[in-house]
Amino acid sequence: MSKARGPDHPAGAHPRLDAVDARLLAALDADARQPLSALARHVGLSAPSVAERLRRLQEAGVVRGVTAEIDLRALGYPIRALVRIRPLPGKLHLVERLIAETAQIVECDRVTADDPFLARLAVRSIEELDVVLESLSDHAVTSTAVIKSTSVARRLPPLA
Repeated sequence: MSKARGPDHPAGAHPRLDAVDARLLAALDADARQPLSALARHVGLSAPSVAERLRRLQEAGVVRGVTAEIDLRALGYPIRALVRIRPLPGKLHLVERLIAETAQIVECDRVTADDPFLARLAVRSIEELDVVLESLSDHAVTSTAVIKSTSVARRLPPLA
């Protein structure tokens, strides 16, 4: 499945969503693999109307792709962690490249804080976690929190 990127919207520029768009996005968020006919029944429109709305939402950059939700534990990665990463002086770009090249870092955001990177890791063991952190240690200071459970799974904010 793809993670195609659409255009970013300038601050304050948001496409207009009506109640049908909001229901359509909620249905896609729940199960993006639904056929158009099921989505149409869910929102009370015809399949061609839903297809047109989806096309419009894609062109606006609201829907950027379809992804699969993968259970990393089922793949043998039972340990997940959040790591705050603060590059040493003059090492920002090097650390950014190391983050991008580290396969166990499955997601990373640039944030406004003393530690400009917030990374999400998936590893098979604490020993593997140590190896990943050690690979950054010559160039950055890290602070790690192992994720015990997820209180709120990824979800859409209010669309109304």
